[in-house]
Amino acid sequence: MTDTKVETREFQAETRKVLDIVINSLYTERDIFVRELVSNAADALEKYRHLSLTEKPEFDADVPLEINIDCDDKKHILTITDTGIGMTREELETNLGTIAHSGSGRFLEELAEAAKKDVNLIGQFGVGFYSAFMAAKKVTVKTRSWDGSEGHEWVSDGGGTYTISPCPGLHRGTKIILELKEDAEQYANKFTIERIIQQYSTFIPFPVKVDGKTVNTVQAIWTRSKGEITDEEYTEFYKFIANAVDEPMYRLHFSADAPLAINALLFVPRENFETLGMGRMQPGVNLYCQKVLIDQHSENILPEWLRFLKGVVDSEDLPLNISRQALQDNALVVKLRKVLTKRFLKFLDEEAKKDPEKYARFWKTFGIFLKEGVTTDFEYQKELGRLLRFESSASEPGTLISLDDYIGRMKEGQEEIYYINGPSRAAIEHGPYVEMFRKRGIEIIYTLEPIDDFVLSHLREYEGKKLVSADRADLRLPESTAEETEEKKDEAAERLPEDKVKALCSWMKEVLGDRVKEVKPSSRLVESPAMIVNVDGFMTSTMERIMQAQGDSGLAMAGKKDMEINPASPIIRKLADLREKDGEFASMLVEQIYDNAMIQAGLLVDSQEMVGRSYRIMERIADK
Repeated sequence: MTDTKVETREFQAETRKVLDIVINSLYTERDIFVRELVSNAADALEKYRHLSLTEKPEFDADVPLEINIDCDDKKHILTITDTGIGMTREELETNLGTIAHSGSGRFLEELAEAAKKDVNLIGQFGVGFYSAFMAAKKVTVKTRSWDGSEGHEWVSDGGGTYTISPCPGLHRGTKIILELKEDAEQYANKFTIERIIQQYSTFIPFPVKVDGKTVNTVQAIWTRSKGEITDEEYTEFYKFIANAVDEPMYRLHFSADAPLAINALLFVPRENFETLGMGRMQPGVNLYCQKVLIDQHSENILPEWLRFLKGVVDSEDLPLNISRQALQDNALVVKLRKVLTKRFLKFLDEEAKKDPEKYARFWKTFGIFLKEGVTTDFEYQKELGRLLRFESSASEPGTLISLDDYIGRMKEGQEEIYYINGPSRAAIEHGPYVEMFRKRGIEIIYTLEPIDDFVLSHLREYEGKKLVSADRADLRLPESTAEETEEKKDEAAERLPEDKVKALCSWMKEVLGDRVKEVKPSSRLVESPAMIVNVDGFMTSTMERIMQAQGDSGLAMAGKKDMEINPASPIIRKLADLREKDGEFASMLVEQIYDNAMIQAGLLVDSQEMVGRSYRIMERIADK
């Protein structure tokens, strides 16, 4: 005999369309329905916990707040039960039979379009419950409200109708019974459900039990006060979230209320796995909303150059279960990204001042990422500039300085920060580019990695001081002191006369042809006979070296270069006499001087030609 209390209702037209979109769209991430139903259950529990503080309900007051999931892999049934606030008959029909949404036509268009792109959007549109039909051929909901009113049962196969009927004997809360489709029977396997819970719902603030076993055993410690958390708890959480076995190098735990409500717990590992040959790292920070995972290894909440960070970010201001597609353009996410990035860079600056030696270890391991940030992300260049570290002529070998350190030691009247690149400190200090800096006592930064020139040329200036490479042709050092002026007068006696210098430069240019734009006397060489300088202010010798290494030799050599000679050098003075006595031999020496200067600039030369010429020069000398 048919129960007269069973009522059959048709879904609201918009709801039928939603069901059609959910059931028939080609979803590839079915796991998401478990997250949605568990998230809804946790929300119901949170509502009851809040209500119990004000209403003091008596019905089922002793029932623990928890979520129980039962897996029947023989009958292929999955049951999810919560002891939360529950629903009355009216709430059951309102929540599951209709879509309360203004502008429903536009809403459905957006849902249908987004469903094609990203299954994660379901919760964003307030239709998380209907994701159950992605896996279930029939869904039964049994629920009883916290007020003790009669319980009810809701049943549907996802077609055009559903039934509602009384259901006596229920406890407070909601039970959802899913009879699984043939191609979704794996969701009745407890190991499958445990994996999904541990991926998406680990930090739900209520016990989640699968076949009686609590599977969310790790606490969401980022929501607790820092003073309550021990170092051991932080370390264990880091090991869990980063899949690590050691302790982190740094940790940053902070909360903010404005401009966004944020709880963040970020860790810096001890190893850079990219340098260990393990390929490019994927982002390691997960995005949560109210402890529910929204975006695992999120590419949106931090710049790519901070991909080495591990941890979690939780923001209550984001829409629950916002899709990955929407995350890219969401204004709140853009704001979140800026707040997080600036806060982490401020933290690094504070740590660098507090413990320079520890920061030096961080820089050695992860400095390459900050350099990447300078060259790719103009927005944070000022903050990143404070964090750069290099050796310099004023530091001991192996000791790093900051740009602030350099500025604090600048000479009176010095308006520029000078740097020079080389393969090693020894190579730089034995090269021609630092001779005048050393003589005048002007500090110069040593950039020992090829990328460093790109970094400083992109940074361009720091604290109003322009960054200048020492191999630039237009380099102008601060004015000489009175003592240096006297020294110049003494040196002048050893220099070639101006007319001979001019004639020699003109002749050397003829010998070298298009390989140099100009040959001219140098004002900064002290001992070396010559050096190569770049006329192009942006294209440094280091950049040319990189382009040559990448095979872009044509583009690399397109950078305009001058050769500067030292009129006081014994070699140059003798060359001036030799060209009048033995022009052929003098030309060979010019070629050799040029190749030597190119090598000191770190630029490629024709090694076979150079070696052959060296032997010919030796023969000429041996014959004399």
